[in-house]
Parts: sequence; C-alpha cells; structure tokens
Amino acid sequence: MTENTKESKSSTENEKSDENSSSGTVTQQLVDLGSSVTKTPHGTIHCLTIVGQIEGHMLANQGAKTTKYEHVMPLLTALEQNDDIAGVLFLLNTVGGDVEAGLGIAELIAGMRKPTVSLVLGGSHSIGVPLAVAAKASYAVPSAAMTIHPVRMSGTVIAAPQTYNYFDRLQERIVEFVVKNSHISKKKFLELMLKTGEMAADVGSVLYGQEAVSVGLIDHVGGLSDALDDLYDQIDQKKAEKEHEQK
Repeated sequence: MTENTKESKSSTENEKSDENSSSGTVTQQLVDLGSSVTKTPHGTIHCLTIVGQIEGHMLANQGAKTTKYEHVMPLLTALEQNDDIAGVLFLLNTVGGDVEAGLGIAELIAGMRKPTVSLVLGGSHSIGVPLAVAAKASYAVPSAAMTIHPVRMSGTVIAAPQTYNYFDRLQERIVEFVVKNSHISKKKFLELMLKTGEMAADVGSVLYGQEAVSVGLIDHVGGLSDALDDLYDQIDQKKAEKEHEQK
C-alpha cells in the first residue's frame, strides 16, 4: 500500500518563511547586542550601539544598562572578517565604565580595515572618549556631551606607591590613544583632563558637540544622515581603490 507524498510548501510560503526568519534574526540581534544589519545600494551596513556602562571583568549593578565587552569584542572580529559587511556605524551614548574593557574595544575598532564611523548621541563619557575617536571618522550631534577626567577606580585600593604608578601608566595609555586617533594635542587633552572649577567636586571638563570639534577631539558636528553619508563615501572609495588594484 502506498502513501501519497505530502505537497511541498509553495515558493510563496517559502519566501514568507525566509522573510519571517530574517526578521526574527534582526529582532534577536537588536535584543541581544543592540545591533542591526541593513542592505543599501553602497553595501551592507552593520550598526552597533555602545550604550550605558561598559561592563568589563566585574558585573555592573543590577538594573544598570550595560554594553558587555565579551559580546562586542568577538562581534567586531567577526565583522572585520565578513566580506558581506561593507562598513560599520557605531552609535554611542555611554557613561563610561571599565577602563581596560573600553580601551580594548576602542583598540579593536581602530584596528579595523573596514570603513567605520562613530556618532556620539547624548554622551560619551570617560572611557567613551577613546571609543568615539577610534573610528575612521567621528561625529557628534550638537547636544552631545563628552566628559574628560583622570582615571579613577572604585573599590578596595592598595595604598602603595606602585598603585599610583599604575594609575599614571593607565592614564598615559588612554591619553596616547586619544591623541593618536584624533586631532587634539596631548597638551590640550591633559589640560582638559586636569581642569578644575568646571565640574562640581571633581576634576575634568565637559565638552559639547561644537566644542569637541573645535579642540580637535571629534571630526564633525552632524546627525545620523551626515554620519551615514561619510560611511557611504568611505565604502565607495574603498571599492574604487580595490577596482584600481585589480586592473
């Protein structure tokens, strides 16, 4: 006795299934990593958000909005190796956080060959400053705020000369990175970092959109469309260079 073979899904049903699967993947990316992938005439753009507190070796307080370095680091590595991704847009609104984790992420961004653009929205404080300048082009909206202050550490600290030496060396690493990846001078950056009288009961400076550009910390004042246009230009230029090499 034979059994009739079940009818396969129609092509329309398969397409709907693929669309639902793709939509589900994008939604899951937004939930898990705060990232999205969009196809454009210039190429596929990956948008990654770095928000809240940069969470490093220690878990942040319960209820705090965080960006986890163990998620971002392998994602950046995968993006750099993915030929389908033409460029990466970083949206920043961070209060800072773990210095080592934030600097590690910034170094990965700076080391990418792919076109990259950062856009500061709201704020990019403390270790968020290196993250903002790490991309090949940096933008800040007019209302964006960037807080620059000396390295500090919470929790138990061993009161020894070596501890203060460690602070100095860690701070020097941050200063050198920012100076290398922006147009601000070391003298000016240290001046802003150690400024007194601007922040209540604290040392440092707060720069807003145009101020950050004026001192050379950020490249341009602009919004989302400006940042995307820059990213498209980088992608088109990279394509043209590749075509020229192949000739």
